[in-house]
Amino acid sequence: MKKVGRAIVEIGFIVFLFYSNLLMGEYERSGLAQSKGIVWAVRDIFTKSNLVIALTASLIGYVLVESLRDKL
Repeated sequence: MKKVGRAIVEIGFIVFLFYSNLLMGEYERSGLAQSKGIVWAVRDIFTKSNLVIALTASLIGYVLVESLRDKL
C-alpha cells in the first residue's frame, strides 16, 4: 500500500509540473494569455491530448526513477 501511495504522489507531482510549465508558457512574450486572461489559458492547456502526454510522461518518469532507486 505504501508503494501505491508513493507512486500516486510522484505521478501527480510530475503531472503538476507538466501543467504548470504549460501555464507559464502561455504567459511568455508570444503567449495569448497576456491578452485573453487566466481562464482562457487554463482552458487552452487542459485538453485530452495534454492529459495523455502528461500521464505518459509521468508513468515513464516514475518507472525510470523507481528503477534507479532499486539499483542504488
